[in-house]
Amino acid sequence: METILLLAHTEADGTLAKAAIEALGAAKGVSTALSGSSFVAGFIGSNTQPAANQIASCGAAKFLAVTGDDFAASRYATDAAAAEALCKAAGATIVIAPATSRFNRCLPGVAARLGGRADTHVTAIDTTADKLAVHRWYYRQRMEAVLTRSQRPWFILVDPGSQAAWSGSPGTANAEAVSVDLPESARRTTVTGVRQPAAAVQTIRPDASLLFVTGAGWTKKQADGQSHVPEAEKLILDFLKLTRSSLGSSKSLVDLGGEGQAVLSFLTHLNQIGQTGATPRHPKGLSTCCHGEEPHTVGWRFVNERRAISLDGNCGWARGKADVLYVADAFQVMGRVNELLARSGA
Repeated sequence: METILLLAHTEADGTLAKAAIEALGAAKGVSTALSGSSFVAGFIGSNTQPAANQIASCGAAKFLAVTGDDFAASRYATDAAAAEALCKAAGATIVIAPATSRFNRCLPGVAARLGGRADTHVTAIDTTADKLAVHRWYYRQRMEAVLTRSQRPWFILVDPGSQAAWSGSPGTANAEAVSVDLPESARRTTVTGVRQPAAAVQTIRPDASLLFVTGAGWTKKQADGQSHVPEAEKLILDFLKLTRSSLGSSKSLVDLGGEGQAVLSFLTHLNQIGQTGATPRHPKGLSTCCHGEEPHTVGWRFVNERRAISLDGNCGWARGKADVLYVADAFQVMGRVNELLARSGA
């Protein structure tokens, strides 16, 4: 008999983010499919009662919480101690959590402390004949593996966007406090502040409906024999502003800065999409000035509708990797698109 623990950290206001609600949907599905299992919800944060109330109708047998200012910010020592305490209090054999940067960093260590195993970046969970299996991609091999484990507790960290979010009514839940005895050494790391880009230059939007990806062609010499990087920056930023889309980039473009070549000033490796970058899950994707070869398109495997703009009618996008390929000059196309979007008041 399995005990499934949903493990989630709260946001600044005490509620659960979308990724945690998706993990809850996965945990509920596993609990329903495995006969005789029990389901517990556990929270970590400075204020956890709003989170418990938010999912009060989820059907959890009980709610557990590690609460306090020490657990407000992401910190390995305190997060690991809190997660370990929650797992022990719940008697968890299967722990399902969102694969956020905070949990990806600490939960494999918690699994080692408890003699269990951890799988991160899980994209699907199967339950057949009371057997549990998880799906995980290995991007360098571009292969999908289906894994089962006999070790317990088994920590399963599900990638945001890969699971259906739980839907239910809020209410009032009684969250049982779980105490954690922290040594002073666990408090050595402190958060002194948060730095983030201004809203006007925010380019990564995980919840956007469109992923707009730029390639190295934007910085190359154009038909007049000159490069037009400032014009490219304006076209791209205007499109992002008008559509509220998320910006991605090919590896070749973000690497140009290290080669001393002209680059788009707002791009970093955080925008990188592909075999050595991110694998986003936006409903639609538009690639511009990208070659469309396998190392790049592997990052698009969870994008449902793919379109591309390229002057090369024989590039990788034309060989079945894009649903629609526009053989055209991206400067001209995006300039015209921006005009139409501005006129429509988008």
